[in-house]
Amino acid sequence: MKLFQTIGAILNAWTGSVAAAIIAGFDRVVSPRVVRLVEDDDGGFTVEAAAKSDNAPARIGFADGTLSAPNLAPLFRGSRVEIVLQPRRFLFRPLELPARAADFLDGIVRAQIDRLTPWSASEAVFGCSAPTESGPESITTVIAATTRKVAMGYVQAVSGFHPAAIAVCTDVAERNAGRVKVFEQKARGHLDAARLSRVLLLVLGGVAAASLVSLAVAAYISDNLATQESVLARQISARRAAIRAGGDGGDRSPIAVLERRKHETPASVIVLEALSQVLPDHTFVTELHLAGTKLQIVGITRDAPSLISLIEQSGHFTRATFYAPTTRLASDPGERFHIETRIQPKNTNP
Repeated sequence: MKLFQTIGAILNAWTGSVAAAIIAGFDRVVSPRVVRLVEDDDGGFTVEAAAKSDNAPARIGFADGTLSAPNLAPLFRGSRVEIVLQPRRFLFRPLELPARAADFLDGIVRAQIDRLTPWSASEAVFGCSAPTESGPESITTVIAATTRKVAMGYVQAVSGFHPAAIAVCTDVAERNAGRVKVFEQKARGHLDAARLSRVLLLVLGGVAAASLVSLAVAAYISDNLATQESVLARQISARRAAIRAGGDGGDRSPIAVLERRKHETPASVIVLEALSQVLPDHTFVTELHLAGTKLQIVGITRDAPSLISLIEQSGHFTRATFYAPTTRLASDPGERFHIETRIQPKNTNP
């Protein structure tokens, strides 16, 4: 029982991580409209939006944790709302760290937030500016921090209008650090992590079932192929036995036929050696075709007719004749001949 509980916990953790990664990727690809609320000196907000409608307010008042302006719901619904608060609401601390700490900046600051600020990690919200080099082996960042109570007062005022996300930021003038985000909250949208995790579990179960079916089909096919292989092995063994039985005697057995062909077919090396001894020095062979006992020779010589008698007298060839006319070109040093002859095998058993 504990084993199934452990497996279930592992699967739930895995699907939760995958669902969070999918939602994060979707948010990067399909970014919602950004509505920026920049706090004025009197506590109200100036509205900045990329595509603001005509009836959208240009300024929003804020008092007792409530935003006051007409047509706020169409402005905020489904948008990413960035609340930029005045720097006077934050505590700023420069922090110098080793250069290797750049990848773990948030965790390092969270571990030291009670030393850097008057608040503990549970009471504070904070953000870090982009680190800058302050030496060959060190970096410097500026920490902006405030109480969670201050940030949540503005977040709760906006969350009732169902935005896609709410972020609290501030501008850091020190070291030209720019704008720093200290808090972000994403609302439940169409891609809900819990719902997507359940869908992933169902998909994983379907994949597991399909894998079991595939394993069963593969086992059946493997067994069938093993049977066919066994049948083929028996057929091969029977054919080899028949060949060995036929090689024990008889002129028509495959081994006897191969043996007879070996002795009746002239060896190419012997034919070339005999031909080189017969032809005179002024004769050059340009083409040579050997097919069974028939040999065709093409080349250039000074006296083509004399080659017939030389080939006949060698004892290796017989029935020598011209199978094409003898020609002579101006560029050739002699006559171009085409002779065909039969080879007299010398390795035939009596």
